[in-house]
Amino acid sequence: MEIALTYLYGVGLSRSQEVLSATGVNPDTRVKDLSDEDVAALRTYIETNYQIEGDLRRWEAMNIKRLADIGTYRGRRHRLGLPVRGQRTRTNARTRRGRRVTVAGKKKAPSKK
Repeated sequence: MEIALTYLYGVGLSRSQEVLSATGVNPDTRVKDLSDEDVAALRTYIETNYQIEGDLRRWEAMNIKRLADIGTYRGRRHRLGLPVRGQRTRTNARTRRGRRVTVAGKKKAPSKK
C-alpha cells in the first residue's frame, strides 16, 4: 500500500507512510483487499491535509507564471527553457534544452586546378 499511494502526484514514500500511520491502514495490505472504509479514510485524510494531483500541478504552474510575470531571473529561465538553479549551460544542460541542433559547417567551394 505504501508504494500504491506514491502513484498519486504529490505523494512520495515518506508522505505515504505518514498517511497510512495516521489513518491506521496496514501498509502490507494490497490495494485490491482494501475495504470501502479504508479507502474513504485514506481519501478524506489526503484531501484535507495535502494538495495533490491537479491542484498541485495548477499551483506549481501558477507559481512559475508569477515568476515570469514579475520578471525575475528564475521566471526568464523557465520561459527560455534553460536551467533555473544556476547550473552551467556551456556544456551539459541537455535535458532542459532538448536535443542538439547541429549547426552545419560552411561547404567548401570546389577547388579549381
